[in-house]
Amino acid sequence: MRAQDRLTFIYLERAVVHRDANAITATDERGVVHIPAATLGALILGPGTRVTHQAMMLLAESGSTAVWVGERGVRYYAHGRSLARSSRLLQAQAAAVSNQATRLRVARAMYAMRFPDEDTSGLTMQQLRGREGARVRRIYRENAERAGIEWNRRDYNPNDFSASDSVNQALSAATTCLYGIAHAVIVAVGCSPGLGFVHTGHERSFVFDLADLYKAEFAIPVAFDVAAEQPDDIGATTRRAVRDVVHAGGLLSRCCKDIYTLLLPDAPDAAEEWDADVVELWDRKGNVAGGISYDDEEVPW
Repeated sequence: MRAQDRLTFIYLERAVVHRDANAITATDERGVVHIPAATLGALILGPGTRVTHQAMMLLAESGSTAVWVGERGVRYYAHGRSLARSSRLLQAQAAAVSNQATRLRVARAMYAMRFPDEDTSGLTMQQLRGREGARVRRIYRENAERAGIEWNRRDYNPNDFSASDSVNQALSAATTCLYGIAHAVIVAVGCSPGLGFVHTGHERSFVFDLADLYKAEFAIPVAFDVAAEQPDDIGATTRRAVRDVVHAGGLLSRCCKDIYTLLLPDAPDAAEEWDADVVELWDRKGNVAGGISYDDEEVPW
């Protein structure tokens, strides 16, 4: 089975997850659903789920992963093993972020996704940041006018959610949702959340990079719409609204495709190797096969 046919995210909540032969079962008040483990990439476990030891064994045997999240994937809590057996994507990320030229290429590609009608190939990081800042400010103003909300500026206290006005509270809640989704996808495909290209120095730098690609589409409009409604619990209402647009827009699959495009742009079939169970030994002249005794080889020292 091709990797792109298998790389599927299935979300479950308020269910008991167990195993029946080579299938994962999900049981709730409506009955039992069987999910063939061989077709499963990542099992997203939402609130109210209970998972058995046998189910986790089957996920491990089939090269799948489990990710514990908030409702409909809007918050990331923890994850099991990566669904990727191959480290190629992680190695590509580490190599790209460690070289100034390739890091700039990836950063430019990320900005190009936000400016599809512009040529970003010759812009410096300072110029790209300026363009992005102007774009985000414009999006804030446009959504404020559309929703009929008075807008001053983005203003929030990460340690005091209630200190901000309603629209800033909604923006904070929506952004947190995107961070959870991005984090879940990154760890599921075997990348490092801490190796960012635009952001740096934080354990979730790559999470912030990836989430920023989708804020204008999945977070900002929702936040202004919710703020215009003035609900009693603006945080919970925003999370549910983001959950719905993320589900409708297929954001999880989109994140996966974008990661491969950014990190392996010259290898369109790289996704085929995500579950290749190959262990090699490093050598300066090129990797050599593992699982072989090299005792009889001439030692150079």
